[in-house]
Amino acid sequence: MSSLSLWEMFLRLLMAFLAGFVVGWERESHGRPAGLRTNILACVAAALAMVVSEVLFAQSAAATATGSWRPDPARLGAGILTGIGFLGAGTILRHANVIRGVTTAASLWFVTVLGLTFGTGEFGLGFIGVGLALLTLYVLPGFEKYIQSDWYATLSVTAGLESLNEAELRDRIEALGPKVKAMRLNYDLEKKQKAFICDLKLKKRNVFELSSSVVTELTKCPGVPHVRWF
Repeated sequence: MSSLSLWEMFLRLLMAFLAGFVVGWERESHGRPAGLRTNILACVAAALAMVVSEVLFAQSAAATATGSWRPDPARLGAGILTGIGFLGAGTILRHANVIRGVTTAASLWFVTVLGLTFGTGEFGLGFIGVGLALLTLYVLPGFEKYIQSDWYATLSVTAGLESLNEAELRDRIEALGPKVKAMRLNYDLEKKQKAFICDLKLKKRNVFELSSSVVTELTKCPGVPHVRWF
């Protein structure tokens, strides 16, 4: 196996830089935690790993041409993919019931694979991967609004001991649209109150409308001093 020339190494790293640039630009434009520089560095670093791995493989194969030991050029790339998982996990944030950063973590993992692809010299395959990434990040968001996705929320209702019971509360909520998936009940005997914690399921497009109507209707019930949607 012949050793790579400096021009071939540069070309592979340049392709990895461009791949990280176009994916990172989309993430940066949306204000994501892993943006332009992060994606470029991850992609180029993966390409560097594969270039170094190939160089070491060529050198080792030449040094042990008559021996039985054969190095594995994919081991360094496998370690890169394992390590990128820690960086991707750091971009995933959770705020109450909303989880953000999953797409950013996936894009980091994806550009790392692109870097490995360009680092091995598979330019055609790498360009196909970049094209699919751009299609996914730029075009598919326009179709997501047509997907009737579900939304999950939590409703807390504080009521007097002699007011609403579980069945009545469930009927009132479901009459307004949301489905009650689970309900928990806590008693505060000192304040003579009970608290219902309801896990709700509804359509994402109706979140704001239904949340307002549910809270408004439940606060009108006698003996219900507090309603919270979160």
